[in-house]
Amino acid sequence: MSDKVAEFRALHVPGDPLILVNIWDAGSAKAVAAAGAKAIATGSWGVASAHGSSDGEHFPLEAALANLAQILAVTDLPVTIDMEAGYGDDPAAVGESVALAREAGAAGINMEDRLPGQKELLAIADAAARYRAAADTGIFVNARCDLFMGQDAAKDGDALVAATLERARAYADAGAGALFVPFLLDPKCIGAICDASPLPVNILRGKGGPTHKELAALGVARISHGHQPWAAAMAWLAGQTKQVLGGAEPDY
Repeated sequence: MSDKVAEFRALHVPGDPLILVNIWDAGSAKAVAAAGAKAIATGSWGVASAHGSSDGEHFPLEAALANLAQILAVTDLPVTIDMEAGYGDDPAAVGESVALAREAGAAGINMEDRLPGQKELLAIADAAARYRAAADTGIFVNARCDLFMGQDAAKDGDALVAATLERARAYADAGAGALFVPFLLDPKCIGAICDASPLPVNILRGKGGPTHKELAALGVARISHGHQPWAAAMAWLAGQTKQVLGGAEPDY
């Protein structure tokens, strides 16, 4: 296990980012691995949706771990699992949940700094305590910071960057391995965070935002695609179904 964690950690290189096309089950993991991926990452939205559930820890931990086991069975690549807010009401419970993922074979987790269904972020000390409990299991923790969600980076970027870096320092002290800042497309803010963060920075690729090459030049160490591969796959399937039911031949 420690070798997989170390292997996964080493893939986070500022300027030469690890690209993760997030998957949702064993079949999509095999497809991404066959295309040359260096690691496998689940996305909680896609995983939950693929099983008829919804995001926000409505998909039970036991089911998420069963899905993880199926993914691990079809690939030797490091696998990181999106554990949303850590599946725990307190740090001790988070540690127990994350330990199960580590024992199953996961090299890393993604974990948020707000609780399911909540818009407000946890206090820094509370979030750091949860990250510490997760990191103490020995797994690689990608600490998600949701400060930019729903915010105007053009207007409030400097303040948001400062607040993000404050959390980055606390999360690094808690043992996190990387800082995930989703919903941020502004190159200036991305660059400022990468320049000053004590942790390698993970950015969620978004339409209208910087390209992979541009993110690399800004110092990003990891690029995620979140729910976008799932949404694109389902849109393609729905489109092909309409085409076939309408009397046309499919594109496949």
